[in-house]
Amino acid sequence: MIVAGVGFSTGALAEDIVAVVQAASVAAQVLAAPDFKDGAALHAAAEALALPLVLITRAALEAVQPSCTTRSAVAETAVGLASVAEACALAGAGPNSRLLVTRISHERATCAVAEGFE
Repeated sequence: MIVAGVGFSTGALAEDIVAVVQAASVAAQVLAAPDFKDGAALHAAAEALALPLVLITRAALEAVQPSCTTRSAVAETAVGLASVAEACALAGAGPNSRLLVTRISHERATCAVAEGFE
């Protein structure tokens, strides 16, 4: 399973999320985002991308932080997690997953892509 994990700032539009997922240039099968960012823009982005949306709990995001390759001081200050997009991708792809695309940014959103091996 290929999972596009996203993080985004308050005020991000669906278009911001769609653009960063498309910029990752990998055909994702699932869109994963933190459950604390659930909202209309996220659902609109999933619909525009024609991807099922999986919401990832804070506990799951915290559990995969050691496997994330990039860190953001801005994200850590804002939400208490040094990596959001990579954590969403890894947690969404399941145990033994690996990053295919490390965090990339576009406007007010970030994306990373992971592959799961279950």
